[in-house]
Amino acid sequence: MSHQSQGLNRKWTALQPVDEDRRSMPFKVYTQRDLDKIEPLARLPEAMRFEMRVVSTVLPFRVNKYVIDELIDWNNVPADPIFQLTFPQRGMLLTRHYDRIAALLSQGADKAVIEAAANEVRNELNPHPADQMEMNMPRDEAGNRLDGIQHKYRETVLFFPSQGQTCHSYCTFCFRWAQFIGDKDLKIASSEAETLHRYLRSHTEVTDLLFTGGDPMVMKSRHLAAYLEPLLHPDFDHVQTIRIGTKALSFWPYRFHSADDSDDLIHLLERMVMAGKHVAIMAHYNHWKELDTPAARAAIRRVRSTGAVIRAQGPLIRHINDDADVWAKMWKMQVKLGIIPYYMFVERDTGARNYFEVPLVKAWEIYRDAMQQVSGLARTARGPSMSASPGKVEIQGVTEIGGQKVLALRFIQGRNPDWVQRPFFARYDDKATWLNHLEPAFGEKSFFYEDEYGQIRDEKLAVVPGSK
Repeated sequence: MSHQSQGLNRKWTALQPVDEDRRSMPFKVYTQRDLDKIEPLARLPEAMRFEMRVVSTVLPFRVNKYVIDELIDWNNVPADPIFQLTFPQRGMLLTRHYDRIAALLSQGADKAVIEAAANEVRNELNPHPADQMEMNMPRDEAGNRLDGIQHKYRETVLFFPSQGQTCHSYCTFCFRWAQFIGDKDLKIASSEAETLHRYLRSHTEVTDLLFTGGDPMVMKSRHLAAYLEPLLHPDFDHVQTIRIGTKALSFWPYRFHSADDSDDLIHLLERMVMAGKHVAIMAHYNHWKELDTPAARAAIRRVRSTGAVIRAQGPLIRHINDDADVWAKMWKMQVKLGIIPYYMFVERDTGARNYFEVPLVKAWEIYRDAMQQVSGLARTARGPSMSASPGKVEIQGVTEIGGQKVLALRFIQGRNPDWVQRPFFARYDDKATWLNHLEPAFGEKSFFYEDEYGQIRDEKLAVVPGSK
């Protein structure tokens, strides 16, 4: 068979009907104003429904009919992991924050008063962790910040298309929750494809471009194509990998096989692959249940038929997946379905972190116990990893050196590439949940990277003449 025939045959395969799994349901979404319209909630106590109203006044809430009907076991609510993943819970707010908002709602306070109080609470929740706004967003020659672009690591640029700044459903733990509360000052978005393309032309060190959000897969395929197709020009030969971060394979799998423009999306992915780009769908999975519906499996098959690779990542989160058996089962299912396990993250220090965070030591124990249950093909998942301001820091284990119990750490990525893969050690602390809770081992005053990181941070935060 000729190479041309192989290509035609491959496209034919990618666009075949997905049998009974191609059947869809209308996309119907619910937000806070629609809580009373979600039929299964009527079976829950009124007090619990009020708690949802309180929490969703502060933190964003959005869920769709597929999640409600296909992923949540309503006989296991509130313990069901997908219910915890998508519906507000009282513990997601500190008691003082909850009581303040609850009192205003009970009193029938003016909408503006409630929103002002909610904004004050949000500002205490570290809306943009790891210096995202201050250190990751590059500037042009005049010193103006390039909204919609983040460039933290040398080889990788993140792009936030404005058409993709929402999701089919919201995760309750989302570290980008500040994108979804209607505050334009907290959004990271760009609608100018030329801004992105101009930046990439002048930064030939960039090999990987990550489209993120929100969720780029909420975009129409023609909008996504306007960003992607120009990257096939020789000017962008240095951009080898196109990554698309998405939860759509979990929250709206019909996007890939039953939407009006799903064929256009599949064609687009295939064109990028056939032109020589490595296309990686960075799928966010938090529980094996998200892989276990006919619609989800049909979507996975269809994406893989284009030649795109699916890599799975997600945080370790209390109430949802803080169990080694859950991770082991999820990784096994991913490998069986042709997905590459990629990252286990640590819950970030933002939003409802107090409800979701797991101590670093426990996170490592869960990771280790899960790894012991799977074959080598599933041991591609790195972690537990903290996406902190200095870089991605992996907890490699607990050990004893010179009579001192320590945590062994290393950088997977760093603001200075020289930090990558360098081991360092922290004093054992079974309560620490983030990098800044750890202290250097062996009597050292600081970790090896801290002085240089401080200099980098000072330079980034310095006032730039003419900046906005």
